[in-house]
Amino acid sequence: MASLEEIRNERLKKLALLRERGINPYPIESHVSATLEEVRDDFNTFVKKKTLTLAGRVMLLRKQGALAFFNIFDGTASFQGLIKKDDSKDFDLFDQTVDAGDFIEVTGKLFVTKRGEKTLEVSGLRMLAKSLLPLPEKWHGLSDVEERFRKRYLDLIANEETRARFLKRSKVISYLRETLDEAGYLEVETPVFQPVYGGASAEPFTTHHNALDMDLYLRISDELYLKRLLIGGFPKIYEISKDFRNEGIDVTHWPEFTMLEFYEAFSDAPKQMAFVEKIMKGVAKCIDKKGVLTYDGQKIDFSKKFAVKKYGDVITEYTQLKNPLEATKGELEAEGSRVEASFDPRESNVKILDAIFKKAVRPHLTEPVFLTDYPADYLPLTKQHEDNPRLVDAFQFYAGGFELVKAFSELNDPLDQRARFEAQEKRKAEGETDTQKLDEDFLEAMEYGMPPAGGVGIGIDRLMMLLTDTKNIKEVIFFPTMRQKN
Repeated sequence: MASLEEIRNERLKKLALLRERGINPYPIESHVSATLEEVRDDFNTFVKKKTLTLAGRVMLLRKQGALAFFNIFDGTASFQGLIKKDDSKDFDLFDQTVDAGDFIEVTGKLFVTKRGEKTLEVSGLRMLAKSLLPLPEKWHGLSDVEERFRKRYLDLIANEETRARFLKRSKVISYLRETLDEAGYLEVETPVFQPVYGGASAEPFTTHHNALDMDLYLRISDELYLKRLLIGGFPKIYEISKDFRNEGIDVTHWPEFTMLEFYEAFSDAPKQMAFVEKIMKGVAKCIDKKGVLTYDGQKIDFSKKFAVKKYGDVITEYTQLKNPLEATKGELEAEGSRVEASFDPRESNVKILDAIFKKAVRPHLTEPVFLTDYPADYLPLTKQHEDNPRLVDAFQFYAGGFELVKAFSELNDPLDQRARFEAQEKRKAEGETDTQKLDEDFLEAMEYGMPPAGGVGIGIDRLMMLLTDTKNIKEVIFFPTMRQKN
């Protein structure tokens, strides 16, 4: 088998041959009559035309002496072409210069072969882009998983499953936008560079702005800026954004990820729960008309009414903690060790409890379920229950073992918010790394008055893992950041 370098050298010779004949192998214009999908789907109309011009990448090439069959793909569909030596003046040009991977433009007349294949019989040919490297199937397919992520463009060409996965992702994001737009939400944009990172408990990426001579952070969340817009008088807002967290990597966590956050003034978490259920049922129907998904071999039915359970109750159900929200640090550490949860003894009780939940409980949350009644220290930007201030008015949504949604009745008391930020700062000083910073600018904005509001955050990447039955988050990100090979 020829090496990659030998194949490239042969193609360079074909490129030189095209130029020797006065042919530009990378012309500006192409003259396409229709997409391949349009021709395929409305063949009976197009077959009546005397000539038709189509274009696409050559995917398959079968030369048989004085004729050659080939398939082209233009991103919408695949279509077969046939060129004969006796019927086309460009047959020799095709035979001598065209390889799989090239983009070509072909003119001719449609017909149906004896085997019933819709085909274009080619009378004229133009090279649109001569490829110098072979498509993946020429070197045993793109089987190296890491190489698939590094060279996603080849993965999209070689693997129909990959292409279908990202088409579903775009379809879901379009559905989310349409649903929010129809509900009266305004799409907005907030800063990626922030002088104080906030809205979540996470480590940021740090950079430096030379002109302003100041450190900035890539946002870990949009939350605090979206709340500023609530203060500014926009009652229903949303943003689909890239967020960044300089933390560990695993199959469900990535440093650059996509979030949908939306906020509604004069709303609260219970009201938003009904809207989230509507959204999640619609998202599932983007994949399956009945709203029934399959993940890791298990059927997950989104068509039924979603269950609602308390956070403490599900921990009791799957662990040996009888009253998890009241457990001592010693009891939590003992249970954490028993279930082999990963935690730092310096962390607060709620952090250790969350580690236990993630290890021992979350994998069991297969069917769609809302969890409510979280400890106040766990969600420091959330309103407390009026009848039990130790708990907050919030919910999280789980399905397939994934945490997919966080939603709060947003805290709008500036003095309470300051006290919670100060408590977070104290915990950070005691050694806990995963805390939120005190943001004086945001606190000042709150003192001008923020309306009561319900806020929701949806992790798009994890949602797409569930919807496409995917076990690695890199499979649903077009270009995941990879360690350099050298």
